[in-house]
Amino acid sequence: MLNDHPINVPNLCSPNPDTLACGLPSEQDLKDAAQKGIKTVINLCPVEETPPSEPEAVAQLGMTYINIPIRGPQDLTRDAAKQLAEIMDDCSNHPVLIHCRSANRVGALITLKEYWHEGKSQEEALAVGRRSGLTMLEQGVIEIMRQQPA
Repeated sequence: MLNDHPINVPNLCSPNPDTLACGLPSEQDLKDAAQKGIKTVINLCPVEETPPSEPEAVAQLGMTYINIPIRGPQDLTRDAAKQLAEIMDDCSNHPVLIHCRSANRVGALITLKEYWHEGKSQEEALAVGRRSGLTMLEQGVIEIMRQQPA
């Protein structure tokens, strides 16, 4: 459904059929997402990186807005991964669009969700994370998994 005509957002990835991961969407991107049937927008940017109009724009378009602020590796915690897992496990939230500024933090948090909450091996979780935008944070995520095994 979502991949038939993907929206034009920065660094678009689709780790699974009802999830889009990307960099920072514009207001037009959010409109396009709503038209494609996205129900939930999960923003991993902290407030200071988020356009002030985004929460209201998402709500006005009829989508649910959720913020899990990830500033860097220090915020890639079990609690943040659990929060993402709970949102993603609720079918009523799908399809979802998850974003940060580049998709790197999206891939990082999805990797840890897959590892800690979905029971995937480190290699399997990293593969999903890479499909979700994981790039520069990969070594930090590997270290987190080494220090905090599932």
